[in-house]
Amino acid sequence: MLAGCASTRSPAPIQERPRASPDKAAASKALPPVAPGYYRILPGDTLYKIAFEHGQDSLDLAAWNNLANPGLIRSGDILRVVPPWPAVAAKAQAKPAPAGSPTAPPVVGQPAAADDAAPDIWSWPLRGAILTRFGEGLNKGIDIAGPRGMLVQAAAPGRVVYAGSGLRGYGKLIIIRHGKTLLSAYAHNARILVKEGQQVTRGQAVGEIGDSDAERVKLHFEIREFGRPVDPMNYLPNAG
Repeated sequence: MLAGCASTRSPAPIQERPRASPDKAAASKALPPVAPGYYRILPGDTLYKIAFEHGQDSLDLAAWNNLANPGLIRSGDILRVVPPWPAVAAKAQAKPAPAGSPTAPPVVGQPAAADDAAPDIWSWPLRGAILTRFGEGLNKGIDIAGPRGMLVQAAAPGRVVYAGSGLRGYGKLIIIRHGKTLLSAYAHNARILVKEGQQVTRGQAVGEIGDSDAERVKLHFEIREFGRPVDPMNYLPNAG
């Protein structure tokens, strides 16, 4: 009877785990850290996003990394994000060395700018109370209050070079390039109304105010010159 009972039992189910493909297995391995001053490109990164995140200008990144086509960067590649020439990197583009000179920076392409000239007139991206001014608590811009869903407007004409939520601390972010030297940034949007590459005019709606990656509903607004934050109040017209 014991033999009979044993013969009627169902075998324990065997579950086989699917084997990971070589590509997925390789991707799951932790990548080695990069050296200080360098950055490993992640999926979804753009040169403008990386430059903004590191407080640099995208044209400088292109030159420092000898990028023949700055619009094409590959995930996994490593970029230099600090100047390779301490004393002359900031002036390398303004005063290039003669062609063929051993100290001349590599010849590279440049991200297309909406216009070579900086805007003559700026306008407020949002009318509301200023919550935090430039430099307060290491703030890189100004924070403006407003009701959720209120339209956020482009402060000057330009071209959208980033629209997404890939920068930690900025939520749904829009970056607009104005000429060769200036950027404006609009963070914590509830909704983005423009796409990368789109030309916008001053006063055009680009987003809706929200609290994405923020503690309250607000617009965080920055202006950057050569990739470095400057006080937006120096550009915006007097309130009122």
